[in-house]
Amino acid sequence: MSTPRAMRAPLGLKLLSNGFLIFWCLLAIFPIFWISVMSVKVPIDSFAASVGDVILGPATIARGKGLTLLDIPVILAGLWLTARLAALRLPGLVARATPPGYGAFGWLVGAAGLALVAAGVAVLAVAPALGALNAALGLQPVLGFTVEHYRAVWVDNAFWRNFVNSMQVTLGVTAISLTVGTLAGYALSRTPSRLAFWLLIAALIFRALPHSVLVAGYLPVFINSAEILRPLLGDSAPTLYGQPLAVIAVLVAINQPFTIWMLRSFFQSIPAELDEAARVDGCTHFQAFRKVIMPVMWPGVITTGLFSFLLGYNDFLVTSLLLDTSNQTMVPAISSYFNRETTTTDQVEAVAAAVSITAPLFLLVMVFQRQIVSGLTAGAVK
Repeated sequence: MSTPRAMRAPLGLKLLSNGFLIFWCLLAIFPIFWISVMSVKVPIDSFAASVGDVILGPATIARGKGLTLLDIPVILAGLWLTARLAALRLPGLVARATPPGYGAFGWLVGAAGLALVAAGVAVLAVAPALGALNAALGLQPVLGFTVEHYRAVWVDNAFWRNFVNSMQVTLGVTAISLTVGTLAGYALSRTPSRLAFWLLIAALIFRALPHSVLVAGYLPVFINSAEILRPLLGDSAPTLYGQPLAVIAVLVAINQPFTIWMLRSFFQSIPAELDEAARVDGCTHFQAFRKVIMPVMWPGVITTGLFSFLLGYNDFLVTSLLLDTSNQTMVPAISSYFNRETTTTDQVEAVAAAVSITAPLFLLVMVFQRQIVSGLTAGAVK
């Protein structure tokens, strides 16, 4: 059915809004595209004054590191095939292999597994075959490309340890924030008490405090934690300063007010009659919450969990102040490339590390995109 003429937007408004949207998308994509290009070039090309030299990489080609006219279409075809497999085969595989109630986890594991398999096939099979074909046909590189900086970051500099530390902190923050926030948000959304209102106001004020204030307040406790815990744990009492548990505690304290507020708004969009119907059917309060309310709440929980994940994943201030070098997460570890006498090679390796940490975020958003969209729009229409 066509839109009535009176409801159609003027042509000028369409052009202006679409042009602004295209401009905003290009502005947002450009830095990711540019650092991705820089990360696969030798330093002299990465920081060249000419845009063409950065993209084409003549110095990279001169060192024998690049893609030929055969490599480029094969890589594009591999990316297209991987996307097709993800779209056509992955949903059915996840549905068959995932137990009921664990669909989101199954999607995450399935997408990560597909990415690892695709990377393994590319490195172990496709790359050697292309190298042999290029040598046999005498093809020369036409586009500079090298992965030496990624190898230096992940293997030589052991960046994978920082990735493991980031996962420990991030998953700990997300799990605790969602567990406490879900229970507290549900309770506050269903109580008419004025105390609930003042608790939410206090949480909002706490959330507005600068992160440095909270770190300064917790720091003496973490430094002296061995003495504080010795009466309970004896001589085995640990010092929390420098350990991931300290960062998790501070980030949960920072994130919890936001989590409670957000989940409370999602719970308020769910009719209270669902609770009453479950109670009439014989459920306890907790059973009604677990079996009736939570299945409806999953989009809101996943959306809130994504924000909690991003807080722990992208944090710099808390992790850099509370973690020692051996337990450092990825974001502060990238900044360490610039803390010593920095060379252009160090800078390109820092760019490669920055590109690396964006991959899990893209994977996470692609896997949970439906739940995120439905969660962000939940409550907009009642």
